[in-house]
Amino acid sequence: MLEPSKSTDSSGMAEFGYAQTLDRSIGKFASFAAGVSYISILTGVFQLFYFGFSMAGPAYAWSWPIVFVGQLMVALCFAELAGRYPVAGSVYNWAKQLSSSTFAWLAGWLLLISSMVALGAVALALQLTLPQIWSGFQIIGDGTGTYDFALNGVLLASIMITISTLINAFGVKLMTKINSIGVFVELAAAVLLILALGWHVVRGPEVLFSTAGYGEGHDLGFFGVFLIGAMASGYVMYGFDTASSLGEETKDPKKTAPKAILRAITASFILGGLILLGGLLAAPDLNDPKLGSADGGLQYIVLSVLGGPFGKAFLACIVVAVFVCTLAVHAAAIRMMFAMARDNNLPFSRQLSKVHPERKTPTVAAIVIGVIAIIPLVVNVSQPAIFTILSSISIVLIYLSYLLVTVPLLRRRFLKKWPLSDETHGKAGFSLGKWGLPVNILAVLWGGAMTLNLIWPRPEIYNSVPPFEWYLQWGGVIFVTAVTVIGVLMYRLKLRHHTGVLAGHAAGSPEAPAAPSAPAHAAALIQPVPAAAATAAVAVPAADQEVMDGAR
Repeated sequence: MLEPSKSTDSSGMAEFGYAQTLDRSIGKFASFAAGVSYISILTGVFQLFYFGFSMAGPAYAWSWPIVFVGQLMVALCFAELAGRYPVAGSVYNWAKQLSSSTFAWLAGWLLLISSMVALGAVALALQLTLPQIWSGFQIIGDGTGTYDFALNGVLLASIMITISTLINAFGVKLMTKINSIGVFVELAAAVLLILALGWHVVRGPEVLFSTAGYGEGHDLGFFGVFLIGAMASGYVMYGFDTASSLGEETKDPKKTAPKAILRAITASFILGGLILLGGLLAAPDLNDPKLGSADGGLQYIVLSVLGGPFGKAFLACIVVAVFVCTLAVHAAAIRMMFAMARDNNLPFSRQLSKVHPERKTPTVAAIVIGVIAIIPLVVNVSQPAIFTILSSISIVLIYLSYLLVTVPLLRRRFLKKWPLSDETHGKAGFSLGKWGLPVNILAVLWGGAMTLNLIWPRPEIYNSVPPFEWYLQWGGVIFVTAVTVIGVLMYRLKLRHHTGVLAGHAAGSPEAPAAPSAPAHAAALIQPVPAAAATAAVAVPAADQEVMDGAR
């Protein structure tokens, strides 16, 4: 069905109009590990099990395969794009090839904002696990005070983000080496945990069909609470595009990145699904209220079933998973900021796009993202409801940014303008062939449905704890609308008038580092500019120019 086509190693960036400024050192496993660590099944499944279970009980586990099938459709579209455009800030650069400059910028803007918020949310997961391993990790108070739990979580998360900033700023080689080791530990722990839970199974799989007591009183019955519980799966299975966002630093990216994307989401689905199943079948008592509480959940099941030493060993592996997930989310956010900044599409673009001459990494972007990610954490101390809204909306923004790629890709398929000819950007490393249209249609339908489910102003998501205010319940809609409108206005009124590849990053620029000569077909993509100009314009394929002019 899906045969990756043969291609040469298109390692140079000149064919895309850019100079090679980042360090191309990532191999096949490291590329796969980047996608796996962003999804991070041990982080997501353990962090959100309690929420899904509290909403829909054991049957919430059915959301896992449903979300996988939907996200697989998106991942297949992304794999096809990664086989042609393995460029930093993948979603932004893909949208740039497929639609107008405004929509491309909006895709990057939404994903950048969501990544910075998600970075803090992921790091907060340490509070759910570390104090259960050793009470000494509850540094502030004993966890029972009004603000003890939240404030300690902010402290642990801030320390984690600081460490991630230092590692990502030092260079991609160190980051990928640590990340690969962490992912190996996470995968090994997941397999062992599945076997251990399987050994302690106390009930049959029929429990997955049990809906007793759940959905009573909801307008839509069990279906209504299942839609809410499904977010526990929807909040986990994304970020697989990270493998392509690191494409400029990957060896033979047109073949490596697509495979890494598909392997990452498939491995995460299999292992995460088996952990969910094992936990539900091995739990001593499914009526225990601890299973649906933030300080219990799947961690509580593991400790109860496996006992102190073994249970805590697995919880330590969860901490490793949170660590590498933080690294991966941070790394992806850095590449997005760098990609937009080198196109002069962000304030202070020159500083944000600077690449350290020795470490070959966007150091300034790494630091800025680390600082910004810590700021919203402070809100969590006294207003956890607001931070919950921000965390939820960060996922909505990710699904929206994905739609800004899959929708224009589908439009091009209907207009018979996809795939682009091999003469445009070289031969693709992966192709969906005749399956492209049905897969793309399903990806768009899924993305739209999931976005609607995520942003739906329900009190269970956006106002689950007092005070119960209308603006909190509608916080998702308000926040997404504000971020989108502000972003579009900022771009249309200011940034688009300066858009263009900064001189130090343009292929052929005297300020750029030496790079291999570009293929003959790439020459038309690089437009010369006057020597006095501060930037070099990004060339736009002729087929896209009319669309972009109309958007302006």
